Amino acid sequence: MTPRISLLIASLHVVLYLVLTFRVVLHRNVHKVGVGTGGDAALTRKVRVHGNFGEYVPLALLMLALLELAAIDTTLLWIFGIALLVGRVLHAIGLGGSAGYSFGRATGALLTFVTLLAMAAFGIWRFVIGAMLVA
Repeated sequence: MTPRISLLIASLHVVLYLVLTFRVVLHRNVHKVGVGTGGDAALTRKVRVHGNFGEYVPLALLMLALLELAAIDTTLLWIFGIALLVGRVLHAIGLGGSAGYSFGRATGALLTFVTLLAMAAFGIWRFVIGAMLVA
């Protein structure tokens, strides 16, 4: 079984990651900031958006791929994958625009956390069901 859904979702996340990376690199080049953020508040936010993506997305994509390999219903895989992508886009827009509270940042973070928790719950459920069928 080829994990086609998680492959597409991961590919879309890679595109988003590259967009976030390009925003940091471009800002650094325009403002001549080599290392760190140089006290630039906008660059600090862009670096955090990029870093936050790198902190959450790899584990989420791993979970999505493992769930697909474990034959979880494809509708759930699509829901998880799209929810993760929407959450990450909302978070990037929200945090990218303001270091404080924003709808995008809060909603994106919540959607990411809920998606991770739901995927973990389905992974545990799939393990338990599989163990019961073997016993």
